Amino acid sequence: MQPLAITMGDPAGIGPEIVAKFFASGVSAPAIVIGDAGCLERAIKAQSLPVRLEIIQSPAEARYRSGVLNVLARSNLPADLPLGRIDARAGQAAYDYITTAIDLALAGQIAGIVTAPIHKEALKAAGIPYPGHTEILADRSGTSDFAMMLANNELRVILVTIHVSLKSVPDLITKARVLKTIALAHAACRAYGIAEPRIAVAGLNPHAGEGGLFGHEEEAEIIPAIKEALNQGMKVSGPFAGDTIFMRARRGEFDIVVAQYHDQGLIPVKYMGIEQGVNVTIGLPFIRTSVDHGTAFDIAGQGTADASSLAYAFEQARLLQKVATA
Repeated sequence: MQPLAITMGDPAGIGPEIVAKFFASGVSAPAIVIGDAGCLERAIKAQSLPVRLEIIQSPAEARYRSGVLNVLARSNLPADLPLGRIDARAGQAAYDYITTAIDLALAGQIAGIVTAPIHKEALKAAGIPYPGHTEILADRSGTSDFAMMLANNELRVILVTIHVSLKSVPDLITKARVLKTIALAHAACRAYGIAEPRIAVAGLNPHAGEGGLFGHEEEAEIIPAIKEALNQGMKVSGPFAGDTIFMRARRGEFDIVVAQYHDQGLIPVKYMGIEQGVNVTIGLPFIRTSVDHGTAFDIAGQGTADASSLAYAFEQARLLQKVATA
């Protein structure tokens, strides 16, 4: 089975230490890390972890053994790189890890990508014009129809809009965009082996607009998109009030919720705990999962970061890989 690639994330954040901890806990499936060998070595030594680095030049060179971390080095950062601070060098390195992983995935050398956290301001400091992972992945892979899905063992949520200001959201809620996200929600559930996904669509406004009293987006854009999705054979319903639909989905009434904007969808998932949360980019020509947390600059280098979310993201990528190859 082809390996998954873990990108190390921002070297000034907790990425190196959670990657090192993850491999120290024992990795039962083929995996390589794309990152900085020096950063990883320092993280291993600082935490006294029973892991040994092996530098490789390509995924084909990797030998998978317990206690060995195969690293494809794509930066050589100085040992005095400050931790817990925005640094253009770290932003550039994090970007290089991601683009290397994308290229390897497109070339069929890895099965998918699991990403440790990056820092948006570090990307900006390096002159990289992307607000986050999702946009980099989509642009470099030539993907036009994509969406962010956040999930844990109890709830799946997919977003119509992602990294935009709240003020911009209403203008972006169009029939075409909502319909595309419903279709991606259907595909996401199918990728997890759900044959007939039950999709719920959240409204944008309070009480899902209350028949137009609190906004027109539901009547003008969201309901027509739902009707079109039904015509295409998808099992979809809504729009439902955003303050109750996530609870209903968590209880098992739906397999996935289409949320209209970033915080509407992410708050319910993250409130349940980031340790068992995963970010999945839907629509890419390869698997991509990610941790459900940021770079945690406030604790970087202290050895206290929890690798649970990275482990869960890896497990979910493996699950998607198994379903895809079944």
